[in-house]
Amino acid sequence: VQLQASGGGLVQAGGSLRLSCAASGRTFSSYSMGWFRQAPGKEREFVAAISWRGGATYYTDSVKGRFTVSRDNAKNTAYLQMNSLKPEDTAVYYCAADRGILSTTAYGYEYWGQGTQVTVSS
Repeated sequence: VQLQASGGGLVQAGGSLRLSCAASGRTFSSYSMGWFRQAPGKEREFVAAISWRGGATYYTDSVKGRFTVSRDNAKNTAYLQMNSLKPEDTAVYYCAADRGILSTTAYGYEYWGQGTQVTVSS
């Protein structure tokens, strides 16, 4: 599966963005989807994940209550709705996919998109 992330941009603190991850192929609904981010000088970190049917979601503590992960299997697309953005959310955001069990680690994902930049100004 090939992934294309989009929707990043520059936003003021407190604002919102919605990231999209469009997947190619007919088996998108078979993949768990994850979102990760990497800030300059830092390691890539887990943000959120959603199971193949959307019945299970995981979030890192720092985004709980602010971010929502979702998917539309009919559109082969996963989403990350980000509200109440903070300057510390600034990073390149990546979507990832895997046929395995839902994971919160980068090692749990085989396929990766190219990343989209999110910049939150104070």
